[in-house]
Amino acid sequence: MRSFVLSLATLLAFAGTGFAQTNTGASTAPKVKTAATATTKTAASTTKTTTTATTKKTTAAPAKSANVQKAAAQQKKAPPATQQKMRASRYGGFAPAAAALAAPVPTPDLDLSSPRSLSLVNFNTKEELTVTYWSNGAYHRSALDQLNQFLRDSRDAGTTEMDPLLFDVLWHTARISGYGGPVEVLSAFRSPESNAWLASVSRGVARDSQHINGNAMDIRFPGVPVFRIRQAARSLNMGGVGFYPRSGFVHIDTGPVRYW
Repeated sequence: MRSFVLSLATLLAFAGTGFAQTNTGASTAPKVKTAATATTKTAASTTKTTTTATTKKTTAAPAKSANVQKAAAQQKKAPPATQQKMRASRYGGFAPAAAALAAPVPTPDLDLSSPRSLSLVNFNTKEELTVTYWSNGAYHRSALDQLNQFLRDSRDAGTTEMDPLLFDVLWHTARISGYGGPVEVLSAFRSPESNAWLASVSRGVARDSQHINGNAMDIRFPGVPVFRIRQAARSLNMGGVGFYPRSGFVHIDTGPVRYW
């Protein structure tokens, strides 16, 4: 009996040892959040964030580059100033607006047979003149001489041979506007010296103005809106037309056809 008990105890001891060894081998170490693990995770997170930021930055760069290239391409495609703009700036002192470069206004039917008379008031000297300068298909020399004197430079009294076609532009403009009263003339002929002085004190005066050539006038039709005068003058397509609504006058000349 004693021998049986000792054998059973020995058997149980071996069984317990085997069970303990089996249980220890099957178990895994518990997951403990150590400082090293936290550092590793933080480093991994930082690496991920840095990688993401770098990726985003790398992705955004081409878009910016594309925009710059697009803007540069648009600048290259932008058309340079046209000859018409440059010419308008040269003769009128201002480059024309985009609307002014539109197709010319259709020319209305013109009266080519009636005698042409002008009634003028010199804005600077207050002189007045009424004269018939054209009839029966011809200009009248005596009338042209009177107009040359009347339209002299108001600063130095210089005179020149005014372009007779300028009087036709003025006469037709008045007719198209429906105006039959005296025309106020603010400026007509300018000597080179007088024009140079005006150009030095006003950015609206061209240094090679058509006024020097005796083929330009700045005019008003009292009681008639300046935009109507401008429209009438433009419809003739016979030269330059400058629009000065703030000063209340219109420039007409027989130079190249242009508007500003």
